[in-house]
Amino acid sequence: MFINLKDIIMTTQRMPALFLGHGSPMNVLEDNHYTRAWHHLGETLLRPKAIVVVSAHWFTKGTGVTAMETPKTIHDFAGFPQALYDTHYPAPGSPELARQLVELLAPVPVTQDQEAWGFDHGCWGVLIKMYPNADIPMVQLSIDSTKPAAWHFEIGRRLATLREQGIMLIASGNVVHNLRTVRWHGENTPYPWAESFNQYVKDNLAWSGPVAEHPLVNYLQHEAGSLSNPTPDHYLPLLYVLGTWDGQEPITLPVDGIEMGSLSMLSVQIG
Repeated sequence: MFINLKDIIMTTQRMPALFLGHGSPMNVLEDNHYTRAWHHLGETLLRPKAIVVVSAHWFTKGTGVTAMETPKTIHDFAGFPQALYDTHYPAPGSPELARQLVELLAPVPVTQDQEAWGFDHGCWGVLIKMYPNADIPMVQLSIDSTKPAAWHFEIGRRLATLREQGIMLIASGNVVHNLRTVRWHGENTPYPWAESFNQYVKDNLAWSGPVAEHPLVNYLQHEAGSLSNPTPDHYLPLLYVLGTWDGQEPITLPVDGIEMGSLSMLSVQIG
């Protein structure tokens, strides 16, 4: 029986966990500093056997997981060029991995979605740059909008075991996401409050202590927390990734930057 050395490495090395600031859907069509960073991750990281994605754009009451064989590509945006709507990401689903997540997160009830959702642009918009061949099985796990920040961090802790099995966790959002203050045209200088909060996140990524006291769990206590995140949907994915940290692994920033004044593109890699 032939044993592939890469398969041995995959089962003995812990997969990284990533938080990616996805920004505008136009990144799908563009070649820029951020998309090249995502592409570089796909080229250099150990190839996962499957991926679990937590996207800011599947914000639900309760927790769901995509459990279909062939998830659809969701174009959950409006007013963009037709080329964006013509782009699809036909990565396979994994009902088996979906069932594994149901068991792993019990007694938290997880609904296995067979048709309603698929891969939204917070998911496929970054994965299409990392793995353009769309040949890695993926599932999306929704964000329960009814739960506090600490709960999401704890779910990340439970997902950490997947990293030992060759499964990558990718969370997608933006740690500063205020569309009401976005500078759509012309001036691109970050607002001081956006820079302050973005730096606060970076300064506290490796904080160690009780979850209830974590500065990034208590992000709204920062003076710019609520202005940087008028809604929690784009911020909370970061906590899933931080929850997988073992306290010793390196934490690195594959890319950073603030676009249109109030849209952080910060990305975080655990491991």
